Amino acid sequence: MSGRFALFRWSQSLATLPGFPVGQAPHWNISPGNQVLFLRHVGGELQAASGRWGLTPPWLNDLSKSPAHARAETLSEQPMFREAFRQRRCLLPANGFYEWRGELRKRPFWLTGEGSLLHFAALWEAYPAGDQVYLSVAMITQPAAHLRRPLLLDEAQQHAWLAEDTPLAQLQALLLIPTPPLRERVLANLVNDPKLDAPECLTPA
Repeated sequence: MSGRFALFRWSQSLATLPGFPVGQAPHWNISPGNQVLFLRHVGGELQAASGRWGLTPPWLNDLSKSPAHARAETLSEQPMFREAFRQRRCLLPANGFYEWRGELRKRPFWLTGEGSLLHFAALWEAYPAGDQVYLSVAMITQPAAHLRRPLLLDEAQQHAWLAEDTPLAQLQALLLIPTPPLRERVLANLVNDPKLDAPECLTPA
């Protein structure tokens, strides 16, 4: 499962988007429950926002059960994700993500793309609480051999995913796109500590 990723470097064009958080800090070890940067369309305009990684629909009573992931194969049918899939799609920018492999002793791997940023398909929700509205997201994952990985979108697919008028059939087709080729390297075990959020997370084995 894609339980950790990193966003420690971004472009100037991303940093100048409306809603980009003031003082956005670099992170090397983002886990479910953390605040994450995400991109969405608001009135047809691309905007940035910050939300909790763990989807909290307005009707959810037990916030401890907020899912961090949504399976691409079933999200269009599940009540937790169905409405957000149709109306509240977003992207999670990342420099890469971590993957643990092995039978007895799992080793962490760092996976990146050709460019400086990857974009994960995701869903967002707004949770009203008193006079505050809290935003949250769920990462969409797809099967990759015996693992699950984020659903990665290229530039054209990103536009289609965010557009409010994309037909449902096209959205469902995006859920089936294969994982593109990725670069990977095995890491030391420092990243295993979820409290470590520093460049040392990427220390090679």
